[in-house]
Amino acid sequence: MNEHLERLEPQPLWRHFRTLCNTPRPSGHEAALVAILEQWADEQGLTHDRDAFGNLRLCKPATPGCEGAPGVILQAHLDMVPQANAGSSHDFTRDPIRTRIGDDGWLRGTDTTLGADNGLGVAAALAILEDDTLTHGPLEALFTLEEETSMGGALNLAEGWLAGQLLLNLDSEDRGEVYIGCAGGADVVVEAQLPTAPVAEEEVVMRLALTGLKGGHSGMDIHKGLGSANRLLVRVLRALEGCEVRLVDYRGGTLRNALPREAFAVLALPVDQREAALARVAALEAELRAELAGVDEGLTLALEPSEQAAEEALTAQASHLLVAALHAAPCGVERMSSEVPGVVETSNNLGVVNLEAGRFYLCALVRSLRDSATADLAERFKALFELIGARVRVENAYPGWTPQPDSELLGRFCRLHRERLGSDPAVKVIHAGLECGILGGKYPHLEMVSFGPLIRGAHSPDERVEIASVAEFWGLLRALVGDLARREA
Repeated sequence: MNEHLERLEPQPLWRHFRTLCNTPRPSGHEAALVAILEQWADEQGLTHDRDAFGNLRLCKPATPGCEGAPGVILQAHLDMVPQANAGSSHDFTRDPIRTRIGDDGWLRGTDTTLGADNGLGVAAALAILEDDTLTHGPLEALFTLEEETSMGGALNLAEGWLAGQLLLNLDSEDRGEVYIGCAGGADVVVEAQLPTAPVAEEEVVMRLALTGLKGGHSGMDIHKGLGSANRLLVRVLRALEGCEVRLVDYRGGTLRNALPREAFAVLALPVDQREAALARVAALEAELRAELAGVDEGLTLALEPSEQAAEEALTAQASHLLVAALHAAPCGVERMSSEVPGVVETSNNLGVVNLEAGRFYLCALVRSLRDSATADLAERFKALFELIGARVRVENAYPGWTPQPDSELLGRFCRLHRERLGSDPAVKVIHAGLECGILGGKYPHLEMVSFGPLIRGAHSPDERVEIASVAEFWGLLRALVGDLARREA
Protein backbone atom coordinates (compact mmCIF):
# COMPACT_ATOMS: atom_id res chain seq x y z
CA MET A 1 0.00 0.00 0.00
CA ASN A 2 1.16 3.54 -0.86
CA GLU A 3 4.29 2.39 -2.73
CA HIS A 4 4.27 5.63 -4.75
CA LEU A 5 5.32 7.58 -1.65
CA GLU A 6 8.81 6.08 -1.81
CA ARG A 7 9.36 7.65 -5.24
CA LEU A 8 9.13 11.12 -3.69
CA GLU A 9 12.04 13.16 -2.32
CA PRO A 10 13.44 13.24 0.29
CA GLN A 11 13.10 9.48 0.10
CA PRO A 12 13.90 8.60 3.76
CA LEU A 13 11.20 10.93 5.05
CA TRP A 14 8.54 9.67 2.63
CA ARG A 15 9.46 6.05 3.38
CA HIS A 16 8.68 6.64 7.03
CA PHE A 17 5.48 8.50 6.17
CA ARG A 18 4.40 5.47 4.16
CA THR A 19 4.78 3.36 7.31
CA LEU A 20 2.57 5.81 9.19
CA CYS A 21 -0.09 5.78 6.45
CA ASN A 22 -0.10 1.98 6.42
CA THR A 23 -0.46 1.76 10.23
CA PRO A 24 -3.85 2.81 11.66
CA ARG A 25 -3.27 5.43 14.37
CA PRO A 26 -6.31 7.44 15.47
CA SER A 27 -6.04 8.86 18.96
CA GLY A 28 -6.07 6.08 21.53
CA HIS A 29 -4.93 3.49 18.99
CA GLU A 30 -1.22 4.27 18.64
CA ALA A 31 0.09 1.03 20.22
CA ALA A 32 0.75 -0.78 16.93
CA LEU A 33 2.77 2.16 15.61
CA VAL A 34 4.74 2.45 18.85
CA ALA A 35 5.72 -1.22 18.55
CA ILE A 36 6.85 -0.71 14.94
CA LEU A 37 8.98 2.30 15.91
CA GLU A 38 10.57 0.47 18.81
CA GLN A 39 11.53 -2.41 16.52
CA TRP A 40 12.95 0.08 14.01
CA ALA A 41 14.97 1.76 16.77
CA ASP A 42 16.44 -1.60 17.77
CA GLU A 43 17.47 -2.23 14.17
CA GLN A 44 19.12 1.20 14.03
CA GLY A 45 20.97 0.67 17.32
CA LEU A 46 19.07 3.51 19.02
CA THR A 47 18.00 3.45 22.64
CA HIS A 48 14.33 3.92 23.41
CA ASP A 49 12.00 4.10 26.38
CA ARG A 50 8.46 5.12 27.32
CA ASP A 51 7.08 7.09 30.22
CA ALA A 52 4.17 5.90 32.36
CA PHE A 53 1.58 7.33 29.92
CA GLY A 54 3.19 5.57 26.95
CA ASN A 55 4.90 8.51 25.25
CA LEU A 56 7.87 7.21 23.25
CA ARG A 57 11.43 8.56 23.26
CA LEU A 58 14.18 7.49 20.85
CA CYS A 59 17.73 8.66 21.59
CA LYS A 60 20.87 8.99 19.48
CA PRO A 61 24.23 10.08 20.90
CA ALA A 62 26.07 13.07 19.47
CA THR A 63 28.42 12.81 16.55
CA PRO A 64 31.94 12.38 17.99
CA GLY A 65 33.31 15.80 18.82
CA CYS A 66 29.82 17.33 19.28
CA GLU A 67 29.11 15.98 22.74
CA GLY A 68 29.25 19.50 24.18
CA ALA A 69 26.47 20.81 21.92
CA PRO A 70 23.04 21.37 23.47
CA GLY A 71 20.70 18.40 23.31
CA VAL A 72 17.99 18.75 20.65
CA ILE A 73 14.50 17.27 21.08
CA LEU A 74 12.58 16.55 17.87
CA GLN A 75 8.93 16.52 18.94
CA ALA A 76 5.77 15.35 17.15
CA HIS A 77 2.60 13.44 18.01
CA LEU A 78 1.79 9.97 16.70
CA ASP A 79 -2.00 10.16 16.47
CA MET A 80 -4.15 11.59 13.68
CA VAL A 81 -7.68 12.94 13.31
CA PRO A 82 -10.07 10.31 11.87
CA GLN A 83 -12.48 12.08 9.50
CA ALA A 84 -14.02 10.54 6.37
CA ASN A 85 -16.39 11.71 3.68
CA ALA A 86 -20.07 10.88 4.08
CA GLY A 87 -20.78 7.34 2.96
CA SER A 88 -17.21 6.13 3.43
CA SER A 89 -16.78 2.72 5.05
CA HIS A 90 -13.19 3.46 6.13
CA ASP A 91 -12.34 2.02 9.56
CA PHE A 92 -9.56 4.15 11.02
CA THR A 93 -8.69 1.47 13.58
CA ARG A 94 -8.12 -1.19 10.90
CA ASP A 95 -7.65 0.32 7.44
CA PRO A 96 -4.55 2.06 6.06
CA ILE A 97 -4.80 5.57 4.66
CA ARG A 98 -4.88 5.37 0.86
CA THR A 99 -2.87 8.33 -0.45
CA ARG A 100 -2.96 9.86 -3.93
CA ILE A 101 -0.69 12.34 -5.67
CA GLY A 102 -2.56 15.03 -7.59
CA ASP A 103 -1.51 16.74 -10.79
CA ASP A 104 -1.42 19.97 -8.76
CA GLY A 105 1.56 18.81 -6.67
CA TRP A 106 -0.42 18.03 -3.54
CA LEU A 107 -0.77 14.73 -1.68
CA ARG A 108 -4.19 13.75 -0.33
CA GLY A 109 -5.98 10.86 1.31
CA THR A 110 -8.78 9.07 -0.53
CA ASP A 111 -12.06 10.13 1.13
CA THR A 112 -10.28 10.53 4.49
CA THR A 113 -7.94 12.74 6.42
CA LEU A 114 -4.35 12.24 5.26
CA GLY A 115 -2.55 12.22 8.62
CA ALA A 116 0.09 14.68 7.44
CA ASP A 117 -0.85 16.32 10.74
CA ASN A 118 1.42 15.23 12.42
CA GLY A 119 2.70 12.21 10.49
CA LEU A 120 5.13 14.26 8.44
CA GLY A 121 6.69 15.62 11.63
CA VAL A 122 7.14 12.08 12.93
CA ALA A 123 8.58 10.95 9.60
CA ALA A 124 11.03 13.86 9.52
CA ALA A 125 12.29 13.09 13.03
CA LEU A 126 12.84 9.44 12.13
CA ALA A 127 14.69 10.41 8.96
CA ILE A 128 16.99 12.69 10.99
CA LEU A 129 17.74 9.85 13.42
CA GLU A 130 18.81 7.49 10.64
CA ASP A 131 20.90 10.07 8.74
CA ASP A 132 24.50 9.00 9.39
CA THR A 133 25.86 11.79 7.17
CA LEU A 134 24.49 14.53 9.44
CA THR A 135 26.70 16.09 12.12
CA HIS A 136 24.59 16.63 15.23
CA GLY A 137 24.60 17.02 18.99
CA PRO A 138 22.71 14.68 21.35
CA LEU A 139 19.30 13.89 19.83
CA GLU A 140 16.01 12.82 21.38
CA ALA A 141 12.86 12.17 19.35
CA LEU A 142 9.78 12.60 21.54
CA PHE A 143 6.58 11.10 20.13
CA THR A 144 3.50 11.91 22.19
CA LEU A 145 0.09 10.21 22.27
CA GLU A 146 -3.52 11.40 22.08
CA GLU A 147 -2.69 14.96 21.09
CA GLU A 148 -5.74 15.32 18.88
CA THR A 149 -8.32 14.29 21.47
CA SER A 150 -7.05 15.57 24.79
CA MET A 151 -3.36 16.58 24.68
CA GLY A 152 -3.08 13.54 26.97
CA GLY A 153 0.47 12.65 26.05
CA ALA A 154 1.85 16.11 26.74
CA LEU A 155 -0.28 16.65 29.85
CA ASN A 156 0.94 13.37 31.35
CA LEU A 157 4.53 13.60 30.13
CA ALA A 158 7.03 12.47 32.76
CA GLU A 159 8.95 15.29 34.39
CA GLY A 160 12.73 15.00 34.66
CA TRP A 161 12.74 12.55 31.73
CA LEU A 162 13.97 14.65 28.82
CA ALA A 163 17.60 15.73 28.73
CA GLY A 164 17.61 18.22 25.83
CA GLN A 165 17.77 22.01 26.04
CA LEU A 166 16.27 22.89 22.65
CA LEU A 167 12.94 21.61 21.33
CA LEU A 168 11.91 21.61 17.67
CA ASN A 169 8.16 21.07 17.44
CA LEU A 170 7.36 19.72 13.96
CA ASP A 171 3.59 20.27 14.08
CA SER A 172 3.08 23.55 12.20
CA GLU A 173 1.39 23.80 8.82
CA ASP A 174 2.66 26.83 6.88
CA ARG A 175 5.79 27.20 4.77
CA GLY A 176 7.76 30.37 5.26
CA GLU A 177 6.60 30.68 8.86
CA VAL A 178 7.93 29.81 12.30
CA TYR A 179 5.79 29.75 15.41
CA ILE A 180 6.96 30.93 18.83
CA GLY A 181 3.64 30.96 20.74
CA CYS A 182 0.24 29.29 20.74
CA ALA A 183 -3.16 29.31 22.38
CA GLY A 184 -4.07 27.26 25.41
CA GLY A 185 -7.40 25.56 25.72
CA ALA A 186 -9.86 23.42 27.63
CA ASP A 187 -12.71 21.02 26.91
CA VAL A 188 -16.13 21.99 28.22
CA VAL A 189 -18.38 18.95 28.68
CA VAL A 190 -22.12 19.41 29.26
CA GLU A 191 -24.45 16.55 30.21
CA ALA A 192 -28.10 16.43 31.20
CA GLN A 193 -31.04 14.05 31.42
CA LEU A 194 -33.97 15.99 30.01
CA PRO A 195 -37.67 15.15 30.43
CA THR A 196 -39.53 13.47 27.58
CA ALA A 197 -43.18 12.88 26.70
CA PRO A 198 -44.86 10.46 24.26
CA VAL A 199 -45.14 11.36 20.60
CA ALA A 200 -48.85 11.99 20.06
CA GLU A 201 -50.96 10.45 17.29
CA GLU A 202 -51.48 13.90 15.76
CA GLU A 203 -47.70 14.43 15.50
CA VAL A 204 -45.45 13.40 12.63
CA VAL A 205 -41.78 12.49 12.96
CA MET A 206 -39.37 14.23 10.54
CA ARG A 207 -35.60 14.15 10.02
CA LEU A 208 -33.72 17.43 9.57
CA ALA A 209 -30.29 17.17 7.93
CA LEU A 210 -27.63 19.83 7.37
CA THR A 211 -24.72 18.53 5.29
CA GLY A 212 -22.08 19.55 2.75
CA LEU A 213 -19.91 21.92 4.77
CA LYS A 214 -16.13 21.87 4.39
CA GLY A 215 -15.18 21.49 8.04
CA GLY A 216 -11.63 22.16 9.15
CA HIS A 217 -9.33 22.78 12.11
CA SER A 218 -11.10 24.44 15.02
CA GLY A 219 -8.08 26.63 15.73
CA MET A 220 -6.41 27.26 12.38
CA ASP A 221 -9.68 27.78 10.47
CA ILE A 222 -11.99 29.28 13.11
CA HIS A 223 -11.66 32.80 11.67
CA LYS A 224 -12.31 31.93 8.02
CA GLY A 225 -16.09 32.23 8.10
CA LEU A 226 -16.66 28.53 7.44
CA GLY A 227 -20.00 27.08 8.47
CA SER A 228 -20.42 25.19 11.73
CA ALA A 229 -23.06 22.50 11.27
CA ASN A 230 -24.02 22.58 14.94
CA ARG A 231 -24.32 26.35 15.04
CA LEU A 232 -26.39 26.44 11.85
CA LEU A 233 -28.71 23.53 12.60
CA VAL A 234 -29.52 24.97 16.01
CA ARG A 235 -30.37 28.22 14.25
CA VAL A 236 -32.78 26.29 12.05
CA LEU A 237 -34.33 24.57 15.06
CA ARG A 238 -34.81 27.94 16.72
CA ALA A 239 -36.57 29.23 13.60
CA LEU A 240 -38.85 26.17 13.55
CA GLU A 241 -40.15 26.70 17.08
CA GLY A 242 -43.16 28.47 15.62
CA CYS A 243 -44.09 25.10 14.10
CA GLU A 244 -44.22 23.55 17.60
CA VAL A 245 -41.36 21.11 16.96
CA ARG A 246 -40.00 18.89 19.73
CA LEU A 247 -36.57 17.29 19.59
CA VAL A 248 -36.44 13.48 19.49
CA ASP A 249 -32.69 13.22 19.01
CA TYR A 250 -29.73 15.16 17.65
CA ARG A 251 -26.32 14.21 16.28
CA GLY A 252 -23.77 16.78 15.15
CA GLY A 253 -19.99 16.75 14.81
CA THR A 254 -17.56 13.98 15.73
CA LEU A 255 -14.52 15.73 17.28
CA ARG A 256 -14.24 18.70 19.58
CA ASN A 257 -11.27 20.08 17.60
CA ALA A 258 -12.81 19.80 14.13
CA LEU A 259 -15.36 22.24 12.73
CA PRO A 260 -18.53 20.10 12.39
CA ARG A 261 -19.37 19.39 8.76
CA GLU A 262 -22.85 17.95 9.24
CA ALA A 263 -25.59 17.65 11.84
CA PHE A 264 -28.91 15.79 12.03
CA ALA A 265 -32.02 16.14 14.18
CA VAL A 266 -35.16 14.03 14.45
CA LEU A 267 -38.25 16.09 15.28
CA ALA A 268 -41.83 15.55 16.29
CA LEU A 269 -44.31 18.20 15.14
CA PRO A 270 -48.07 18.49 14.63
CA VAL A 271 -49.26 17.11 11.30
CA ASP A 272 -50.90 20.41 10.45
CA GLN A 273 -47.53 22.20 10.83
CA ARG A 274 -45.65 19.99 8.40
CA GLU A 275 -46.14 22.15 5.29
CA ALA A 276 -45.21 25.30 7.16
CA ALA A 277 -42.05 23.60 8.44
CA LEU A 278 -41.09 22.42 4.96
CA ALA A 279 -41.53 25.93 3.57
CA ARG A 280 -39.50 27.43 6.41
CA VAL A 281 -36.65 24.96 5.89
CA ALA A 282 -36.54 25.70 2.14
CA ALA A 283 -36.33 29.42 2.86
CA LEU A 284 -33.63 28.89 5.49
CA GLU A 285 -31.53 26.80 3.10
CA ALA A 286 -31.51 29.67 0.60
CA GLU A 287 -30.75 32.13 3.39
CA LEU A 288 -27.82 30.15 4.77
CA ARG A 289 -26.39 29.41 1.33
CA ALA A 290 -26.44 33.12 0.55
CA GLU A 291 -24.62 33.93 3.80
CA LEU A 292 -21.92 31.33 3.10
CA ALA A 293 -21.49 32.19 -0.60
CA GLY A 294 -17.85 32.28 -1.63
CA VAL A 295 -16.70 30.65 1.60
CA ASP A 296 -18.54 27.36 2.22
CA GLU A 297 -20.88 26.80 -0.69
CA GLY A 298 -21.79 23.12 -0.35
CA LEU A 299 -24.47 23.47 2.34
CA THR A 300 -27.69 21.48 1.90
CA LEU A 301 -30.64 21.52 4.30
CA ALA A 302 -33.43 18.97 4.07
CA LEU A 303 -36.53 18.06 6.10
CA GLU A 304 -37.93 14.65 5.23
CA PRO A 305 -40.09 11.93 6.81
CA SER A 306 -38.02 9.98 9.32
CA GLU A 307 -37.34 6.31 8.81
CA GLN A 308 -36.71 6.14 12.54
CA ALA A 309 -39.71 5.29 14.70
CA ALA A 310 -40.04 7.51 17.75
CA GLU A 311 -42.15 6.95 20.82
CA GLU A 312 -40.77 9.78 22.95
CA ALA A 313 -39.57 13.34 22.34
CA LEU A 314 -38.42 16.06 24.69
CA THR A 315 -41.24 17.92 26.34
CA ALA A 316 -42.05 21.21 24.66
CA GLN A 317 -40.46 23.15 27.53
CA ALA A 318 -37.29 21.03 27.60
CA SER A 319 -36.91 21.26 23.83
CA HIS A 320 -37.33 25.03 23.93
CA LEU A 321 -34.81 25.49 26.74
CA LEU A 322 -32.19 23.24 25.13
CA VAL A 323 -32.43 24.93 21.73
CA ALA A 324 -32.31 28.35 23.38
CA ALA A 325 -29.20 27.45 25.38
CA LEU A 326 -27.44 26.03 22.31
CA HIS A 327 -28.43 29.08 20.28
CA ALA A 328 -26.97 31.40 22.93
CA ALA A 329 -23.77 29.38 23.43
CA PRO A 330 -20.53 31.06 22.30
CA CYS A 331 -19.38 29.72 18.93
CA GLY A 332 -16.57 30.92 16.70
CA VAL A 333 -14.26 33.88 17.25
CA GLU A 334 -14.84 35.60 20.57
CA ARG A 335 -12.03 38.17 20.36
CA MET A 336 -9.11 39.07 18.11
CA SER A 337 -5.74 39.76 19.67
CA SER A 338 -4.76 43.38 20.18
CA GLU A 339 -1.12 42.40 20.74
CA VAL A 340 -0.67 40.08 17.75
CA PRO A 341 -2.52 41.66 14.80
CA GLY A 342 -4.51 39.27 12.65
CA VAL A 343 -4.45 36.44 15.20
CA VAL A 344 -7.51 35.15 17.02
CA GLU A 345 -7.17 35.59 20.76
CA THR A 346 -10.20 33.66 22.06
CA SER A 347 -12.64 31.28 20.36
CA ASN A 348 -14.93 28.33 20.92
CA ASN A 349 -15.93 25.37 18.77
CA LEU A 350 -19.24 23.56 19.34
CA GLY A 351 -17.57 20.34 18.30
CA VAL A 352 -19.85 17.49 19.36
CA VAL A 353 -23.55 17.69 20.25
CA ASN A 354 -25.73 14.62 20.91
CA LEU A 355 -29.22 13.93 22.21
CA GLU A 356 -30.66 10.44 22.56
CA ALA A 357 -33.60 9.29 24.70
CA GLY A 358 -33.43 12.55 26.62
CA ARG A 359 -29.70 12.21 27.36
CA PHE A 360 -27.91 15.35 26.22
CA TYR A 361 -24.14 15.59 25.68
CA LEU A 362 -22.00 18.45 24.38
CA CYS A 363 -18.23 18.78 24.09
CA ALA A 364 -16.84 22.19 23.14
CA LEU A 365 -13.23 23.29 22.81
CA VAL A 366 -12.38 26.73 24.18
CA ARG A 367 -9.07 28.27 23.08
CA SER A 368 -7.28 31.49 23.97
CA LEU A 369 -3.85 33.09 23.94
CA ARG A 370 -4.71 34.15 27.51
CA ASP A 371 -5.29 31.39 30.04
CA SER A 372 -7.57 33.73 32.00
CA ALA A 373 -9.81 34.16 28.95
CA THR A 374 -9.96 30.37 28.45
CA ALA A 375 -11.16 29.99 32.03
CA ASP A 376 -13.69 32.80 31.69
CA LEU A 377 -15.27 31.46 28.49
CA ALA A 378 -15.51 28.00 30.04
CA GLU A 379 -17.21 29.57 33.06
CA ARG A 380 -19.73 31.29 30.77
CA PHE A 381 -20.62 27.88 29.33
CA LYS A 382 -21.08 26.56 32.84
CA ALA A 383 -23.32 29.46 33.85
CA LEU A 384 -25.44 29.13 30.68
CA PHE A 385 -26.11 25.41 30.77
CA GLU A 386 -26.63 25.27 34.51
CA LEU A 387 -29.73 27.39 33.83
CA ILE A 388 -31.32 24.35 32.17
CA GLY A 389 -30.19 21.99 34.92
CA ALA A 390 -27.21 20.52 33.07
CA ARG A 391 -23.99 19.30 34.68
CA VAL A 392 -20.92 21.08 33.33
CA ARG A 393 -17.28 20.19 33.82
CA VAL A 394 -14.06 21.61 32.42
CA GLU A 395 -11.32 19.10 31.65
CA ASN A 396 -8.07 18.58 29.74
CA ALA A 397 -7.08 22.21 30.27
CA TYR A 398 -3.65 23.08 28.93
CA PRO A 399 -1.67 26.35 29.03
CA GLY A 400 -0.65 28.54 26.15
CA TRP A 401 2.94 28.95 24.98
CA THR A 402 4.45 32.33 25.88
CA PRO A 403 6.59 33.72 23.01
CA GLN A 404 10.36 34.22 23.41
CA PRO A 405 11.08 36.51 20.45
CA ASP A 406 14.71 37.08 21.47
CA SER A 407 15.73 33.43 21.80
CA GLU A 408 18.99 32.33 20.15
CA LEU A 409 17.24 29.28 18.68
CA LEU A 410 14.79 31.51 16.80
CA GLY A 411 17.67 33.69 15.58
CA ARG A 412 19.49 30.66 14.16
CA PHE A 413 16.34 29.42 12.43
CA CYS A 414 15.72 32.83 10.83
CA ARG A 415 19.34 33.06 9.61
CA LEU A 416 19.17 29.60 8.02
CA HIS A 417 15.83 30.43 6.41
CA ARG A 418 17.38 33.52 4.81
CA GLU A 419 20.46 31.61 3.64
CA ARG A 420 18.53 28.68 2.17
CA LEU A 421 15.36 30.33 0.87
CA GLY A 422 16.35 33.95 0.35
CA SER A 423 13.74 35.45 2.68
CA ASP A 424 13.01 35.98 6.33
CA PRO A 425 10.36 33.68 7.81
CA ALA A 426 7.22 35.18 9.24
CA VAL A 427 7.49 34.85 13.02
CA LYS A 428 4.02 34.04 14.31
CA VAL A 429 1.79 33.06 17.18
CA ILE A 430 -0.84 30.44 16.32
CA HIS A 431 -4.42 30.08 17.53
CA ALA A 432 -4.13 26.33 17.90
CA GLY A 433 -3.07 23.94 20.62
CA LEU A 434 0.54 23.07 19.99
CA GLU A 435 2.02 20.93 22.74
CA CYS A 436 4.77 23.48 23.38
CA GLY A 437 2.85 25.31 26.09
CA ILE A 438 2.41 22.13 28.11
CA LEU A 439 5.98 20.96 27.52
CA GLY A 440 7.33 24.35 28.50
CA GLY A 441 5.39 24.18 31.75
CA LYS A 442 7.03 20.86 32.60
CA TYR A 443 10.48 21.85 31.30
CA PRO A 444 10.75 25.64 31.81
CA HIS A 445 14.35 25.78 30.58
CA LEU A 446 13.48 24.72 27.03
CA GLU A 447 13.95 27.03 24.07
CA MET A 448 11.37 26.09 21.44
CA VAL A 449 10.28 26.84 17.88
CA SER A 450 7.66 25.15 15.72
CA PHE A 451 7.69 24.77 11.93
CA GLY A 452 6.54 22.36 9.27
CA PRO A 453 5.48 21.85 5.63
CA LEU A 454 2.44 23.44 4.00
CA ILE A 455 -0.71 21.54 5.05
CA ARG A 456 -4.26 22.60 4.29
CA GLY A 457 -7.63 21.22 5.36
CA ALA A 458 -6.28 19.56 8.52
CA HIS A 459 -8.94 17.70 10.54
CA SER A 460 -11.12 17.27 7.44
CA PRO A 461 -11.22 14.80 4.53
CA ASP A 462 -9.80 17.61 2.39
CA GLU A 463 -6.50 17.47 4.29
CA ARG A 464 -3.56 17.78 1.87
CA VAL A 465 0.13 18.65 1.86
CA GLU A 466 2.12 20.45 -0.82
CA ILE A 467 4.81 17.94 -1.80
CA ALA A 468 7.44 20.55 -2.68
CA SER A 469 7.09 22.13 0.77
CA VAL A 470 8.05 18.84 2.43
CA ALA A 471 11.52 18.90 0.82
CA GLU A 472 11.88 22.53 1.89
CA PHE A 473 10.87 21.66 5.46
CA TRP A 474 13.27 18.71 5.54
CA GLY A 475 16.15 20.85 4.29
CA LEU A 476 15.54 23.47 6.98
CA LEU A 477 15.25 20.87 9.73
CA ARG A 478 18.42 19.10 8.68
CA ALA A 479 20.33 22.37 8.39
CA LEU A 480 19.12 23.55 11.82
CA VAL A 481 20.12 20.31 13.55
CA GLY A 482 23.56 20.55 11.94
CA ASP A 483 23.94 24.22 12.83
CA LEU A 484 23.02 23.56 16.47
CA ALA A 485 25.79 20.99 16.69
CA ARG A 486 28.18 23.92 16.50
CA ARG A 487 26.61 25.73 19.45
CA GLU A 488 28.03 25.17 22.90
CA ALA A 489 25.65 24.00 25.61
